[in-house]
Amino acid sequence: MTFKKKMKLAALSSAAVMMTACSLPGLGAGLTEEGNITIATQSSTEMVILGYIVQGMVNHYSDINADVIQNLGSSTMVTQALAQGDADVAAASYTGTALTGELGMDPITDPDEAREAVTEGFREQYNMRYFPSYGFENTYAFLVTSELAEEHGLETISDLEPIAGDLTAGVDNSWMEREGDGYRAFLETYEFDFDTVYPMEIGLVYDAVQSGNMDIVLGYSTDGRIASYDLVFLEDDLNFFPPYDASPSALYDTLEEYPLIEDILLKLEGMIETEQMQEMNFIADEYLIEPATVAVEFLEANNYFEDSEPYLEPAGGE
Repeated sequence: MTFKKKMKLAALSSAAVMMTACSLPGLGAGLTEEGNITIATQSSTEMVILGYIVQGMVNHYSDINADVIQNLGSSTMVTQALAQGDADVAAASYTGTALTGELGMDPITDPDEAREAVTEGFREQYNMRYFPSYGFENTYAFLVTSELAEEHGLETISDLEPIAGDLTAGVDNSWMEREGDGYRAFLETYEFDFDTVYPMEIGLVYDAVQSGNMDIVLGYSTDGRIASYDLVFLEDDLNFFPPYDASPSALYDTLEEYPLIEDILLKLEGMIETEQMQEMNFIADEYLIEPATVAVEFLEANNYFEDSEPYLEPAGGE
């Protein structure tokens, strides 16, 4: 049975994973015993799923108990939780966000240069290792319906220029004021504007374009509604947006105490494609399946990546 079919079956049968409170009340759920390590996530579906994927990998390959704390309000809060000793592993950091947020640096559009800067910055400022990417990035994405894309031959953002003056655009509230990769910088790079730009909550943009209330919207590239609404993701052909590759990170002190954690996190390098992350997000949001359940089903469907390097023995010789 495929991962998608298994999760649909889980939805129909209201499957759920029951978790008890973790060591930080009100922030999330973990194991029944206090964990040796704590995995911190923000509140988004994607980050929580990734938190439970990391926990599942730790459980599969080690006897280390791992708790997951979720609902931290920002990536900066997650990083501070590690820096203050309240957590050991961050389930996901996004390169562009880490660069301008946690590190306070200017945006860098070259992916290799951005990753190098974040890796070095995390080591120097926070004593944290920034690991290789899971294999996907969750970047800003201009989205249109497949009908509009077909009608005007839209494949890239630059393709919008001849018709942009006739389009209404819905964009993330915060994007309007962002420095470096926000609205003003976009105008300078692409040298065209839309007829009307409406700032709105990021969660509303997908319904807005799918229903025809907006012609084009700025969303996130791994949102499950892109596929389910048959939206077209326009390529950022001028490389305006910084890379937002998703990666775990961990305290060097934790890796020294539990060396196996490093190998476990390295096994996840390149193992999650954008379409897979979209699917997991969609299943959790659309069918109201617990992120922990989605994570376990994904890991089981991929045999916990046992065939990928570095090769590890499952705990208990499973």
